[in-house]
Amino acid sequence: MLSLETDLASAEILAHESIFLGLEQLSVTPSDPKSLSSKTEHQASAATSLPPWQLAGRDHLWMPYCQMKTAPQPVAVERAQGVRLHLADGRTLIDGLASWWSACHGYSHPDIVAAMTEQLQQMSHVMFGGVHHEPAAVLAAGLAELLPGDLNRVFLIDSGSVAVELAMKMAIQYHLNRGQTGRTRFVSFANAYHGDTTGAMSLCDPNRSMHAHFAGGLLQQISVALPQDVDSLGSFEDLLQQRGQQIAAVFIEPLVQGAGGMRFHSADALRGIAELCKRDGILLVADELATGFGRTGTMFAIEQADIVPDIICLGKALTAGMVGMAATVATEEVFAAFWCDDPAAALMHGPTFMANPLACAAANASLQLFRDGGVLRRVTEIERTLQQQLACCADQDPVVEVRVKGAIGAIQVDKLVHLDRLRQAFIDRGVWLRPFGDCIYTTPPLVIDDEDLLTLCRVICEVVAEWATWPRS
Repeated sequence: MLSLETDLASAEILAHESIFLGLEQLSVTPSDPKSLSSKTEHQASAATSLPPWQLAGRDHLWMPYCQMKTAPQPVAVERAQGVRLHLADGRTLIDGLASWWSACHGYSHPDIVAAMTEQLQQMSHVMFGGVHHEPAAVLAAGLAELLPGDLNRVFLIDSGSVAVELAMKMAIQYHLNRGQTGRTRFVSFANAYHGDTTGAMSLCDPNRSMHAHFAGGLLQQISVALPQDVDSLGSFEDLLQQRGQQIAAVFIEPLVQGAGGMRFHSADALRGIAELCKRDGILLVADELATGFGRTGTMFAIEQADIVPDIICLGKALTAGMVGMAATVATEEVFAAFWCDDPAAALMHGPTFMANPLACAAANASLQLFRDGGVLRRVTEIERTLQQQLACCADQDPVVEVRVKGAIGAIQVDKLVHLDRLRQAFIDRGVWLRPFGDCIYTTPPLVIDDEDLLTLCRVICEVVAEWATWPRS
């Protein structure tokens, strides 16, 4: 645990390990008693303005991705509507993150609220072992219709990390059921992020992720540089030739590595990776938890490479962020390896809240909004605006690159410091963003209108320009 007495070496380790998801206080330095006292007094003063429920819960809630001893108080949100967060102190913020990519239709969309309300009155939950229900059947059929190729076999679960864990189990057992007992390892890519549960953690970048200090306790997977284009496929191909008989599957975040720094690669590179996997009998797992459901400009990022992975993981925007749910979807070929008379060949997995009817109802309503049209066209418009409006950031000295893909805007900098101050600068201007690592990024709701989008971009440019003048240590 890092404390205010942590020495510089420990602070540097924390900064290195927390590059992925914005662990608070990346610029932690040893504090003297005077600064500690000042911080304590400031926190005591700030506490008087907190709503009663936040005061009651702050000594009990364990918050994610932050060193709670040194982190500022989290923003108190009382209501979310459309693209806005309504704070307990009366302010409103334009949400530039869509709650970690999930609120694709904004908050509290009336169609989804109505569908969930109706389902809640009928059946909020029922176990899925030996029981079936209409919302799950409709959702599975709807996903199979939307997904390319024969990605027809849908396993509905409760979180993105579990979707990845299930894909790992599916991949290993696929080979075992076919008599290939040696394929038990996985390949993932540098800067990859696939989740926070133990198996998913093993697929994250072993050197640059916040999970690096767990390395000794995780399954040892194979990490390789991610090819950016067809000309850089050589090292990946060499790896498959050397160790292919050990590999069950390759995991990839198609086109955009999210929590690893919003790093992009080409559709041609993705297509080349898929072709090499197919050639060598290795399953390809597309982790579209973040990129799925329109975020990159197509319903699924894999469509831009015209590929059909063996397994795809979906989540976040699956329910439009209304309630937690995910899906692991396999091709008919993968499913066929489990379809036999041997009970031992069955897929033994079944979370308590899998295929939750309420979550299925939300997902079905969300998919209908996509079918009704307009959402993907709006993403094209958002992409154009982000490209035009964020270009000014490229001229700032600390900025390395400005990248835009669909409704994703990323500003990579040489070194991201003053995270708390930076985030507060956005809040003071009426925008919610959460920079991390070396990246200031936005993934707004796909329904954001022109006025709010222009405001979001203007604030980003203003804050980046101001931040560029701050001390760099």
